Amino acid sequence: MGRGKFKGKPTGQRHFSAPEEMLAGTSSRPRTFKKQEAEYEEDQPEEESGEESEEESDDEPDQKRKGTQGIIQIENPNMAKPKNVKARDIDIGKTTELSRREREELEKQRAHERYMRLQEQGKTEQARKDLERLSLIRQQRAEAARKREEEKAAKEQKKAEARK
Repeated sequence: MGRGKFKGKPTGQRHFSAPEEMLAGTSSRPRTFKKQEAEYEEDQPEEESGEESEEESDDEPDQKRKGTQGIIQIENPNMAKPKNVKARDIDIGKTTELSRREREELEKQRAHERYMRLQEQGKTEQARKDLERLSLIRQQRAEAARKREEEKAAKEQKKAEARK
């Protein structure tokens, strides 16, 4: 017969310890982790000073590695850790090399600025065409304004003759 609403697992049934059992230390739950930890501490010889153990643990190359890392020794450029450069070691006079994309972007910006300067001075082909078009439009507007003035003067003259 099942206990509670949970289905039994193929690995075994759930067992919950009562608080009294836990306090008394009679819980049926295995305490393997604490036992392994105690065995590990017994195997390790204790160092007299904590400083020496820290230094030795940093220099140990025989650390456990996952998978094939312990077997294969490869210099992978993607795995290289970035070197930290201190402020006093930086060479101020040295200029950094630009990447191809950065260099092309700078060249593109400079070319655009140069083109705009020439455009303002009227030295480019497009600027010449624009100036010609502009002068033609100004001429047409001036002629239209002159025509309107003449028509206005003619109307006023007709009105003045009609009054007389």
